[in-house]
Amino acid sequence: MAGLSFDVLRAGRKYRLINFGERNEFVIEKVLVDGDFKVKDLLTLETYKLKDLLAYGKGKDYQLEEI
Repeated sequence: MAGLSFDVLRAGRKYRLINFGERNEFVIEKVLVDGDFKVKDLLTLETYKLKDLLAYGKGKDYQLEEI
């Protein structure tokens, strides 16, 4: 189950991404012009682009869901 698509993500909402055994929980701070998102990690409070999490592709366990 892949969960949500990138085109339904909204700023200010919290999401969980599971990919290659890693679990990331983040809030979307800003929708960028190039179709990417500026996100803030809920555990470390680090900010980064969402595409950085998918730089190595999508694993068999890929799932994106709203929390």
